[in-house]
Amino acid sequence: MTVTDAPKTTGRNPLRQAMLPLLVDVALPVGSYYVLSKGLGLSELMSLALSSVIPAVRTVWGIVAQRRINPLALLILTANVAGLLLSLVSGDPRLMLAKESGVSSVIGLAILVSAFAGRPIMSTVLRPIFARGDAARFALWDRLSATSVEFRHAERNYSIVWGCVLLLECAARLIGVYTLSVDTMVWLGPVILIAAILLAFRIGAAAGIRSMRKIFLAAAVR
Repeated sequence: MTVTDAPKTTGRNPLRQAMLPLLVDVALPVGSYYVLSKGLGLSELMSLALSSVIPAVRTVWGIVAQRRINPLALLILTANVAGLLLSLVSGDPRLMLAKESGVSSVIGLAILVSAFAGRPIMSTVLRPIFARGDAARFALWDRLSATSVEFRHAERNYSIVWGCVLLLECAARLIGVYTLSVDTMVWLGPVILIAAILLAFRIGAAAGIRSMRKIFLAAAVR
C-alpha cells in the first residue's frame, strides 16, 4: 500500500461534519427560547422547557432511525429529561441550563477514563478518518494501535485533550449559569461549548494527530 497524502475523509471535512449537527441543535433551541420568552412573553422556565423539546425529539428520532441505542445520544436525552423535571419541581430555570454542564462533565470523564484505561474513545472518531473507507488502511490503523507505543501514546494524548477541555467547558458554563442572567447564558452557553470544541480540535491536532499522521504515513509506504 502506498500513501502519498495525509489521511483525510474523501470530499468531506471532518470538522464541518462534526459541527453542523451541533449548530442545528444549538441554533434551533436558542432561537425558539427567545421567540417564546421575548416574542410570546412566556416565563424563562417555560421557554427553556419548550425549547429543550427540539434536541430531545431529534435524539429520539436518531435512535429510532438507526434502530440501535447510542450511549451518547441516550445520555443527552436523559440529561434533557432530568433537567426538565428538576427545573419544573424546583421552579429554577438555572437547573435546566446546568444540565448541559453535567453532560459535558460525564463525557469528559468517560473520555479520560478510556484514555488511561488504554481504550481511548476518540480513536473511534479518528480511525475512519485515517482509513478513508479502505480495508487496508483500517488494518494498518489496528496494527499500529496494537503494536506501536508511539502511536498509542498519540492516541491517548488526543483523548486526554478532549477530556480535559470538556471538563473545563463544564466548569466555565457552571460559573456562568450561577453568576450571569438566564437570558445571557442561553446564548453564551452554546458559544462556550463551540469554542471548547474548536479548541480541542486545535490542541488535539498538535498533541496527537500530527504524530499519528507521521507514523501512519511512514508505515503505509513500507
